[in-house]
Amino acid sequence: MNATDILKYGNRTFQASLNNVPPNEWETSGVCGYWSVKNIVAHLASHECVLVEVLTSFLGGGPTPYLNEFTAGAQFNDNQVDQRQGLTPEQTLAEYNDTHAKVMSLITQVPIPTLQMVGTLPWYGPEYALDDFIVYGFYGHKREHSAQINVFTDRFK
Repeated sequence: MNATDILKYGNRTFQASLNNVPPNEWETSGVCGYWSVKNIVAHLASHECVLVEVLTSFLGGGPTPYLNEFTAGAQFNDNQVDQRQGLTPEQTLAEYNDTHAKVMSLITQVPIPTLQMVGTLPWYGPEYALDDFIVYGFYGHKREHSAQINVFTDRFK
């Protein structure tokens, strides 16, 4: 597997779905539960923050406040979306894009054998490797939310 390509194509799919959202509909609820498109972008931005910390941990480490909250329990998603409520849709998307750019820079620095090494993320599951986390937690996750956004935007065609 090529983790860089997986991240690139997941983002490409997500961005394509966002391009179909009318600007005045970004804050309309009901796209995913009660979440709006803006909320989904905020949600995925927070997950990109988690991945920055995970990748950084393979490159010498650093603080992990997002990862700590992510692994602590189910409130991570709602807490992170709530923290971004005061942002405009443009600011929310800018955070997502900026953080994704960091991910893309970091992923190229992690050696391929490290990406494939099983057991390096015990909190995710001892039978998984970092590249598994990327496929399921990022590519699959973005595809799922992209599909929800596409269903939402179908009503505007």
